[in-house]
Amino acid sequence: MEIIGLLILALLLFGAKRLPEIGRSLGSGMREFKESVSGEGKKDEGSSAELPPPVATTPPPAAPPAPETDDASSPERETETVS
Repeated sequence: MEIIGLLILALLLFGAKRLPEIGRSLGSGMREFKESVSGEGKKDEGSSAELPPPVATTPPPAAPPAPETDDASSPERETETVS
């Protein structure tokens, strides 16, 4: 009796069009889960879950050396002398 009540509630919540769609997606999800847990499945077919091969990249260019500054002329080192 409870199962019938749950089915009627699901029909009211999701509608008649969405229930078969939800069932298909739930079934395919369970099937994929079972295959991944058991390690079975078709290894030959190209799976969309596989990552593409890595692409060789060149390293970024080195930053140019910072210009050297004279410590005496830098603004951080300016001090007033009091006589």
